[in-house]
Amino acid sequence: MDVDKIIALVTAAGIELTDRRRNAAADGWSLDFANGASVEVGDDGSARVGGKGARTVADLLGLPAGPGSG
Repeated sequence: MDVDKIIALVTAAGIELTDRRRNAAADGWSLDFANGASVEVGDDGSARVGGKGARTVADLLGLPAGPGSG
């Protein structure tokens, strides 16, 4: 999944992007959204959703929400 496409889909649903940065391993992006969700997007196209608002964001992206997400 493309990082810009993820941002476009989530923000189009009215959820503001609050932070975009390269991850610690420098092999992808960490995205934080105003509803508490975070998305880890690998340069290989992989994506994982976690955090308090993960279920909403995961549904928008057609992805499973990570464990412990609300």
